[in-house]
This record gives sequence, structure tokens and C-alpha cells, in this order.
Amino acid sequence: MASEEKVIVIDFGGQYNQLVARRVRECNVYCEIYSYRTPIEQIKEMSPKGIILTGGPNSCYEDGAPTYTKELFELGIPVLGLCYGAQLMMHVLGGKVEKAPVREYGKTETLIDGSKDALFAGVEDKTTVWMSHFDYISKVAPGFEIIAHTADCPVAAAACEAKKLYAIQFHPEVLHTVKGKEILHNFVRGICQTSGSWRMDSFVENTIKDIREKVGDGKVLLALSGGVDSSVLAALLAKAIGKQLTCVFVDHGLLRKNEGDEVESVFGPEGNFDINFIRVNAADRYYAKLKGVEEPERKRKIIGEEFIRVFEEEAKKIGTVDFLAQGTIYPDVVESGLGGESVVIKSHHNVGGLPDYVDFKEIIEPLRSLFKDEVRKAGLELGLPEYLVFRQPFPGPGLGIRIIGEVTAEKVRIVQDADYIYRTELAQAGLDKLPDQYFAALSNMRSVGVMGDERTYDYAVVLRAVETVDFMTAEASQIPFEVLQRVMSRIINEVKGVNRVMYDLTSKPPGTVELE
Repeated sequence: MASEEKVIVIDFGGQYNQLVARRVRECNVYCEIYSYRTPIEQIKEMSPKGIILTGGPNSCYEDGAPTYTKELFELGIPVLGLCYGAQLMMHVLGGKVEKAPVREYGKTETLIDGSKDALFAGVEDKTTVWMSHFDYISKVAPGFEIIAHTADCPVAAAACEAKKLYAIQFHPEVLHTVKGKEILHNFVRGICQTSGSWRMDSFVENTIKDIREKVGDGKVLLALSGGVDSSVLAALLAKAIGKQLTCVFVDHGLLRKNEGDEVESVFGPEGNFDINFIRVNAADRYYAKLKGVEEPERKRKIIGEEFIRVFEEEAKKIGTVDFLAQGTIYPDVVESGLGGESVVIKSHHNVGGLPDYVDFKEIIEPLRSLFKDEVRKAGLELGLPEYLVFRQPFPGPGLGIRIIGEVTAEKVRIVQDADYIYRTELAQAGLDKLPDQYFAALSNMRSVGVMGDERTYDYAVVLRAVETVDFMTAEASQIPFEVLQRVMSRIINEVKGVNRVMYDLTSKPPGTVELE
């Protein structure tokens, strides 16, 4: 995504690198993440309005530690160093960084010493910040003055106003820093003098124009899963090129209740988009392939491989296409090690591996520069219904991994109905936006129960609801007991085959968000 106005984040391995970039974009300024290995010439060519250096796990004074050339601070571009980035700035410019006598971690009261005209405008004299460091700045570089301190950290922030260089020892990007958003806003909009013109309506408008120019009169093929990313991508392409787009929606019979019909109602013949829409109802094929399979990873592989087979069959009917569209988003790029320096978290299916079973000339990824919350905003801008835009996160293998043990049509019906009741009751209680993810799963435990005057031997449904920032860690949500009671009562009374309902309190770690 090209933009006239850009702030860049230089990544030194910090765990919050994506969060920093998101916070900059919340200031309506476009932002991208680059590794500290990015050459200074490339930085100059980008002509960023500002540069932010992230945290990192190293000590900047050790041999081999990530560093950057002193020239970065002599470009006349405002630079903000965060945590490791702050220490590195001091180290490179002639200050001193040492092992701290007292390590600071967690919420810390910080005292502002300097002027509040620039970085700390609107911040109280005493404010709470999030610290996480075992080194500290023992001496600031020449030309810098200390503008904040804590009880154990003499340099919580330092500034060289003349050169617009700022070093802060804490993390303003996390919510625990009370005035963190204001501090970043002061830097990005005030000190960097950006206009704040990065907005979703302009992104959608410009991207539609870019797609039309790139595609011309070519044909585009998209595997539409019904998830947020692929749905927003389909809507964007539909607005840009209409009937030149063919969407293949493989319904593997493992979607949530009514979900296949909902996707078709939006993108099918009766929907709002004039595209070629192909729905393949392949549930029986999947159930046959999954018969007798209980191991979760094996189920994942079977579901993924069968999707390729079905999609391949449909693609062959269409013939050669010019472009294959993929719903890659910015976290996919960063987490695959292509957009920063942090540890590669996963090898993402949307990044790097081009499918060899479809005859196409080029791949297009129009959402590649967006974070998930920005994808949702784009979806609303494109006129997609809220229930689709704010759909709960859903794994690719669908209910196949929310059913413990063998997958059967009967078990799919049970978990679909139970999950539908759970989601409905949370919505009616006004709680559907509170947990970050919630769903019903089907255990492979059967137990004796009594319903009416009859003895039963049926399944136990497990309810899961978690609150999380990044899905790397998660805590169970505290759903009000009366809501859980209502959900339990409805599931047992309305879903045949269930006589017990449980609520999973496990955090991640040691558990995972899904139950597989």
C-alpha cells in the first residue's frame, strides 16, 4: 500500500511490534514494520515522517546485539525509541546503558520532569506506565535532557528537542500505560507533523482503483471460506471488477449453524454483489474421509487436503485465470517473518506458498497491509452485514476440531445447535462483544443422566469463552452464572443427544483456546 505519509517501525525483536504499528494507524497515519537489518538507503528512499524503534530481548551493549547506524538519528526525521529502542538510541549517541540494580516489570508510577509541550502534552505529572526492562540508561547522550523518572529508573524518558529525538523506557503501546495512546499521538501527529489522512474510506477507494488497473480485463479466482478476511476480500474485488471475479465457496459441512446459507445470501445470486458464485456442498465427502479418525492433527490434514481436491476440481472447470486472490493480512506477513524481526510465530498458509493445483498467472493480496480490526472497518465500508464482519474467529477445519473424537453428521448437528443457542443467549444478554472468542464444543465423554422418567446415556457439551489481547495467552471469561444456567437449560432441553453441559475455565497456557 503506497501512501504519501508514513511512519515506520524498526523492529528489534520486540513482542509488541505489531501493536506499535496498530497504535500509529489509530492516529490515522499509515505505518509499516521493518527489520533493523533494513539498509539506511531504503529508509531514506521511503522518506518517512517519523521512525519508531521497538523493544527487544537483548542488551544493546553486548557484542552481536541488534543495532543501527548512527546516521539514522542524523536524517532530520523524528525518532522515538521504546524500551530497547530507547537504550539503543542512548548507546549509539554516546550515552551509557548498564544492567539495572533493580529490574522494573509491570505497572509503575512515573514522574514527568520535562516540558509538556511535545511528547507529554496532556499527561499528568504522575502517570502509570508499563515497564519491562533489566537494563537501564545510567547516563543520557550529549544534547539530551531527562524528562521523566521513576523511583528505580532515573531515566524513564529523555529528549533532544532540537533534533526531535525521544527515548522512553516504558511501553506506551500497551493499554497498561494509562496515557500511552496520547503519548504516541503527540509523537505521530504533533512532533512528526502528520495530517492524519489514512482512513478506511480512502483505503477502499484507492484499493478498488489499484485492483482495476492491475487486473484490467483479466479473470480473478478466490476461494471464499466465509470468514472475515475472505469475505471482505470478495466484497472488495466485487466492487472493483464484478463478473470478472469467480468465488468458489466450499461448504465442508463443518460450518456453524446456517453459516453456509448466510454466505450464499450475501455473495450468491440473490446477494448484493454481481459476481460468479459457486457453492460446493461437499459435506458427505468430508464425513466419509473423516470416518473413524479421532486424532486432531490428522483431522486437520484430511480437511485441508480435501479442500484442495474440491477447489481443484472447480478450478479446472473454470480453466485458466489471470489472478488468484488470497486473503493475506498484515499479521500473516509479519508472523511469517517477512515484515519484521520478531520470532516467526507460524508459517501461514496465505504467505509464500503458491498453490500448484490452479492454473493462474499471478497472485493478488489487496488486504496485505491491513490489521484484522482494519479489515473489519473495510468490510463495513464495503456494505457487508455486521453479523459477517464481526463474526467470531473460526478455525479453517471448522467444527472438525470442536468435535473431540470421530466426526459424524450427528455430532455436527449437536455442536451446531448447542453453539447456536450459546451465541444467541450471549447476544440477548448483551455479552456477545465481551469475550474475544466463545463457542460450544462436543466432548467425547458420554454419561448417564435422567430426563423425565427415562435414563439417558448422552454426550457432554463444553462451553468456552476467553478474553485475550493477542490469542497468545488467554483467560476464561466470567460469564454471569444465570446466563450459563439459561444456556445449559436450553441446550439440554432442545438439543437431542446431550444430557450434560460444562464450562471450561482453563487459561492459555496451559490450555489452548480450542479444545482439540
